Amino acid sequence: MQISEAWLRELVNPPISTEELVEQLTMAGLEIDSVEPAASEFSKVIVGEVTAVEQHSNADKLKVCKVSVGESEPLQIVCGASNVRVGLKTPVAMIGAVLPGNFKIKKTKLRAELSLGMLCSEKELGLAKKADGLMELSNNAPVGTDMREYLALDDNIIELDLTPNRADCLSVEGIAREIGVLNKMNWKPVTFDKAEISHDTVIEVKVEDKEACPRYLGRLIKNVNANAETPLWMQEKLRRSGVRSLGPLIDVTNYILLELGQPLHAFDADKLTGSITVRKGQKGEKLDLLNDQSIILDSSALVIADDKQALALAGIMGGKNTSITDASKNIFLECAFFTPITIAGKARQFGLHTDSSHRFERGVDFTLQQRAIERATQLIVDIAGGAVGPISEVIATEALPLRPAVMLRRSRIERVLGITMANKDISQIFTGLGMGVEEQEDGWCIKPPGYRFDIAIEADLLEEVGRIYGYNNLPNNSLLMRSALAHSEEAVLPLARVEDLLVDKGYQEVITYSFIDEKIQKIIAPNDKFISIKNPISSELSVMRTTLWCGLLNVALYNTKRQQNRVRLFETGLRFINKKEQIVQQRMISGLLLGTALAEQWSEKNREVDFFDMKGDLSAIFHLNNCDVQYKKTLHPALHPGQSAEILTKQGEIIGVVGMLHPTLEKQLDFDTPVFLFELDQALIFEKQIPTFKTLSKFPSVRRDMALIVEEKIAVSEITDCINQGNEKIIKDILIFDVYRGDGVDEGYKSVALSLLLQDDKETLTDSEIDAIFVRVLETIKSKINAKLRD
Repeated sequence: MQISEAWLRELVNPPISTEELVEQLTMAGLEIDSVEPAASEFSKVIVGEVTAVEQHSNADKLKVCKVSVGESEPLQIVCGASNVRVGLKTPVAMIGAVLPGNFKIKKTKLRAELSLGMLCSEKELGLAKKADGLMELSNNAPVGTDMREYLALDDNIIELDLTPNRADCLSVEGIAREIGVLNKMNWKPVTFDKAEISHDTVIEVKVEDKEACPRYLGRLIKNVNANAETPLWMQEKLRRSGVRSLGPLIDVTNYILLELGQPLHAFDADKLTGSITVRKGQKGEKLDLLNDQSIILDSSALVIADDKQALALAGIMGGKNTSITDASKNIFLECAFFTPITIAGKARQFGLHTDSSHRFERGVDFTLQQRAIERATQLIVDIAGGAVGPISEVIATEALPLRPAVMLRRSRIERVLGITMANKDISQIFTGLGMGVEEQEDGWCIKPPGYRFDIAIEADLLEEVGRIYGYNNLPNNSLLMRSALAHSEEAVLPLARVEDLLVDKGYQEVITYSFIDEKIQKIIAPNDKFISIKNPISSELSVMRTTLWCGLLNVALYNTKRQQNRVRLFETGLRFINKKEQIVQQRMISGLLLGTALAEQWSEKNREVDFFDMKGDLSAIFHLNNCDVQYKKTLHPALHPGQSAEILTKQGEIIGVVGMLHPTLEKQLDFDTPVFLFELDQALIFEKQIPTFKTLSKFPSVRRDMALIVEEKIAVSEITDCINQGNEKIIKDILIFDVYRGDGVDEGYKSVALSLLLQDDKETLTDSEIDAIFVRVLETIKSKINAKLRD
């Protein structure tokens, strides 16, 4: 939200500089994003009036103008603007003038015609980013007056970034109220005389959904002049608030929204049929909006309708069919209170965000509507004339928000804020903020006003005292904390330990959104039933992830496109599974690996990472919790069918999956190098096997090698499992040191060379004992996987 400092100072004018005012508001919780001059620097630009226009003799698109600037003789100025005409009052840059961008105006000739100045547009004065012609001033603009003085441009535009709970400050009055309290001075709310009622015609108003719209006011104003000129002071206030002038009737509604914080809407009454009804939309009903967008309504949308059709999307945007035009003569002025929960999310549902929806979503003062419609009526009559009718009002008092009183204890102020304040100072703070105050023996009973939706508990009141007193003025006290050592489960592997390990191995932790693009979700996990977001911020954040890979791949792609060719990433977080329409949240840890195995260096020849690099990193994780796992070949839609595996515990429980990104997806996602991924269930990998002490054997170990011929389909893990299942306690370890395919080995078979490490805890092994174990192992392998000893 942006507002004019001069407009603010009309309501409250503390004796402080702009810089002090900005600092004051920021420290009170109303963050200031920027402060900019109301106009760029320029000089020697005055109000002029075109008194004569002739066609340039040597240029079809140029005209030679005589311009009165308040001197004895008019100036001759050559101009190419399409809207230049006799009687036009417009800014004139005199000889010697300096325009924004240090553009200096000099005496010159254009196609042999002398030009003694320049007629200016808003863009040339830095008042607008674009312009279609000369800036047209009011007919009563005094010729010869300096433009900076005429437009009061020695002003600043303050842009605020308000938190959602401070909807009360989405208006000039709201900010002025804050400034008044902060400076312990009274501020002046806008005062006006009500317009006199001059006819008794009313348009009937009906509210079908009173929970959504507890208060609705409407008024018929006849015989307005839609072509009247909006006063310069109003145009400038709107411009400095980022709103362009659209004619007096629309300008007034925008002005009230900025001045009081109450959205209003004006309908062309001659385009209405019958009565006005506030109701839910009908499924399939069409509504053409003011921005030329057509939407299809559903039963969740609240609309303003007549007896024929929907006219407007309540609290968000009006409809095109009943919009105000230059030909409008009779208008129906609407002013309503829509509950925040009704409007929240509805604008985004239809791809909209308006000043009106921004306010209604956060909460508009539900006591403001009568004052706002009277203020708007007064301004419309003053500017565009018209005959005013009585107000039609529908109110459901029982549906209006409750504002229960909140107790503030004196002891809590002293304990939480560490300060002691006089009773009158506390009362002055809350009275200045517009709250009802009743002093009691041990504190104050505070009644929040209609515009403070954020005051509900005692902590909210403490915050108000703290920010008005000044956070910088609160004492700095050391906190006294008594704590006991927390119980640490030895059987649980801390997540931080796994994260540290991955960082030590060169991975970088990332945090990505839980909301992702539906397209990448369907690419990576097409078989998963995902959860769609009803009102997504954008299409790229429309579903909840069922795998952390989606975010990791996006981050990796972003980095590779910026010349980062060695990427190692991991993320810990939740995935969201739709099981029988229930959202199941599962904590996962996922990783991604691509590029070279080693960072660029000179001592070793580099190579691309492969499946076994990632498997080695996973083995290091499983070593932390003493977990024995096995890898089983699997098929995953996102992974290469020949390089993907499920990771299982010895009990057969699936821990996760690891593999190389499918080549089709690699190409589709625009990667130019293989990508390796893993994803593990945190709950399973953090179950730590507590190590137990075992006495070291005093006797020597023996190594026996064997080379086995097995079918190609037999995994090495099956061989080791067979040996382990033989329950030979003397075998302490099995080492695989070679896998061979080629000459001497039949096609479809492979040679696997392994070592058995044997050791007895009680005695030295004899050759006969070793041979017997060797034979039993061979027999077991042969019977279970049809392996034979290689010659």
